[in-house]
Amino acid sequence: MTKGTPSQGKSGKDTHIRCRRCGKRSFNRRKGYCASCGFGRSKKKKN
Repeated sequence: MTKGTPSQGKSGKDTHIRCRRCGKRSFNRRKGYCASCGFGRSKKKKN
């Protein structure tokens, strides 16, 4: 594979996966928390 701009498009796959707590597809793999309920960052549920 070549370096540069063409290969940058390959990295943006499956950023968000299904969350264990709320079940929505908003758990960020890299950051390690859910954008919807806050799982992985907070013990309290996000409003």
